[in-house]
Amino acid sequence: MIALSKVSGSRMSLPLHYQSAKSLAGLVRRKKISALELLDHFLDRVERYNPRLNAVIWQNAEAARKRARALDRAAAKGAKLGPLHGVPMTIKESYDVVGMPTTRGIPALKDNYPPRNALTVDRLNAAGVTLFGKTNVPIHLADWQSYNEVYGTTNNPWDVTRSPGGSSGGSAAALAAGLCGIEAGSDIGASIRNPAHYCGVYGLKPTYGIVPIRGQAMPGVLAPGDISVIGPMARSAEDLALALDVMAGPDEIDSVGWQLRLKRPTQTRLRDFRVAVMLDDPNAEVDQEVQTLLSRLADFLGRQKVKVSFTARPEIDTTEAHRVYVMLLRAATSGRQTDELFQRNQEIARKLDPSDESYFARMTRANVLSHRDWLALNEKRHKMRHAWAAFFREWDLLLCPAAASAAFPHDHQGERHERFITVNNKRVPTTDQLFWAGYSGAFYLPSVVAPAGLTPTGLPVGVQIVGPQFGDLTCVRFAELLEREYQGFTPPPGYD
Repeated sequence: MIALSKVSGSRMSLPLHYQSAKSLAGLVRRKKISALELLDHFLDRVERYNPRLNAVIWQNAEAARKRARALDRAAAKGAKLGPLHGVPMTIKESYDVVGMPTTRGIPALKDNYPPRNALTVDRLNAAGVTLFGKTNVPIHLADWQSYNEVYGTTNNPWDVTRSPGGSSGGSAAALAAGLCGIEAGSDIGASIRNPAHYCGVYGLKPTYGIVPIRGQAMPGVLAPGDISVIGPMARSAEDLALALDVMAGPDEIDSVGWQLRLKRPTQTRLRDFRVAVMLDDPNAEVDQEVQTLLSRLADFLGRQKVKVSFTARPEIDTTEAHRVYVMLLRAATSGRQTDELFQRNQEIARKLDPSDESYFARMTRANVLSHRDWLALNEKRHKMRHAWAAFFREWDLLLCPAAASAAFPHDHQGERHERFITVNNKRVPTTDQLFWAGYSGAFYLPSVVAPAGLTPTGLPVGVQIVGPQFGDLTCVRFAELLEREYQGFTPPPGYD
């Protein structure tokens, strides 16, 4: 067996716990290390580093060891091995896993132990993962911080005084600190993309509908939510494609009628891409530190003979796109209101000034939106969706920020729409950043967040790589090329 400290990687020598999931599975497959040894290595790291992070909030080491031994027996017998065979995995707390609680950070659900796995969990198990624990979320998965009364607060590995993002914040923190081999999150408001950006890892928000979400919802809910998706998170772009192949495809009830065949990218070099770059927008001013790193990336692409435009855009009014997104977002999450809260929001909405376009006003109106008004918003969404399709006939990708700033300090006071962050030395509403979630997210588009560098104060920044509907693998291919030729995952200091 190999030593547990270092394994030779394709780009550099990385510690075992920072290797890609594909590399880890390869080591197990070639019998360089056993699934049990690999699991124990990660469990030791959780014991050592998780107390300062609180990223992994539930684990069952003995059940995981039993699973790892079974995987090793299967390998010894020459059984066909899955693409993630032996890879130790944690998963976002909102995924149902038999024997593990699913609370979504809600105290009333602290004893909710689901009777069956989420469909994606079954698919990941079939691919060979060793699932040993769950990672933290905000209550109702509704914040860009990850804290709740059930499990407490998760810290960012790069600076424990700052948020790791949300709602997949525990997932991103665990990956960045090398506490697991791969992860899976969910995204309706950048809940995969934002934590990947804040923690310096990779995340894929897939095209809407290609990964079934059964078992990643409130107890008893089967209908998929509008905009909401689930997808993989990793320390390497190649793992996103591998995990998407495992996770994607129709649910059983749909599989008799359709199959998923994502278009394979034709580009093999960076210079094969046509890329538009968007650094800022009046709806969500972007901190200059973030803009500088994305500009630096764009300059690099230009030197690689990539066709780059700083002006190409879909023919969409970004202010209207933001309004439509916020309304659809808040309508999509309105079902969790109690009857009493719904009636209260109806009263508040009736009293709002018709000219009030604040986030609170939009949120409140959307919480009590009539179906007729929702249909009008949906029509606007689909007109913009067609505008995006026209844009992608001329351009392969759009590069833009994942959020307005790097990770911000913990702030749990009041409601999210009452809080502020600092952007270019100005206090701006935290909810402004939702623009970068919805500009592509409301229109079914896939996007990958990939590391783009560090700010002068040492915080990671990601680039959001947006592609056409069902162009998930093109986004991933571009991220793979950036990883190879420009910037890959960088471990945070202090987690050797």
